[in-house]
Amino acid sequence: MRYPFLNARAILLLGFANLLTFCTLSTYGQSAKTIKHENSKPFVLGEILELNSDVLGEKRVLNIYLPEGYYAKDSVKYPVIYLLDGSADEDFIHIVGLVQFNSFEWINQVPKSIVVGIANVDRKRDFTFPTTLQEDKKKYPETGHSDKFIAFIEKELQPFIEAEYRTNNTKTIIGQSLAGLCATEILIRKPALFNKYIIISPSLWWDNGSLLNLRSDVLDESFSWQTDIYIAVGKEGLTPTEIPRVMEVDANLLAEKISGTRSKNVHVFFDYLPQENHGTIMHQAVSNSFRLLYPALPVKK
Repeated sequence: MRYPFLNARAILLLGFANLLTFCTLSTYGQSAKTIKHENSKPFVLGEILELNSDVLGEKRVLNIYLPEGYYAKDSVKYPVIYLLDGSADEDFIHIVGLVQFNSFEWINQVPKSIVVGIANVDRKRDFTFPTTLQEDKKKYPETGHSDKFIAFIEKELQPFIEAEYRTNNTKTIIGQSLAGLCATEILIRKPALFNKYIIISPSLWWDNGSLLNLRSDVLDESFSWQTDIYIAVGKEGLTPTEIPRVMEVDANLLAEKISGTRSKNVHVFFDYLPQENHGTIMHQAVSNSFRLLYPALPVKK
């Protein structure tokens, strides 16, 4: 018995009081829910579209954020930020929050921008190129199709966004972890697809770091595409590979490689964030990248 010091009559009264309290709270909760329902309306953050991809052979969900003041009939054009891992339950909502905050008139760090979140279907398939390691082939048999995903971005996604929305020529890509590997591959193989690269904790360990050994047009003196690159890594340690690699070392090697360019149009920023790990780095790194990649804009008072 929970109350050994109470007599039977007291226990009966206590039980009645508890029942009355429960009924009152239940009635209040039902009433509150009813009131909330009657006066509520959807909180709309953006648009959800489906794009049928012939390249990928499937439909892809796009989460689209349009900046405040965007009107289809206006002549104003906006930069576009393409977000890998752009599902609603991944990075879309908090990255949109950073974009919105930094584009407030009293902040004015980032120009008002359209954000395109590419929802995932199979990120291991889409974000990795074929590996030469037999163990990884057995462990990850679905991987190795980033060529199709990159072709989807180039031939279908970007033309669709530019046809449907009022965009200018500034295009940014954001990717972390395997998505950072994919963003790095685009930078190495097809650098002119974007003007700004935000690469965070890239999984350069894939195929034992072979991406770091590739030659790229971005290194040539003749490369004329204005390109700003932000590379960030936290205190992350060893990679999940049979051959030992260190995330911080690989990210630093990438920054050094790109910094060796002879082109005056390429600018590289390396950001080591020892207070962050692989799980926490995304938000802080994107916030830092906005300060480094975008020139200071006059604050409107």
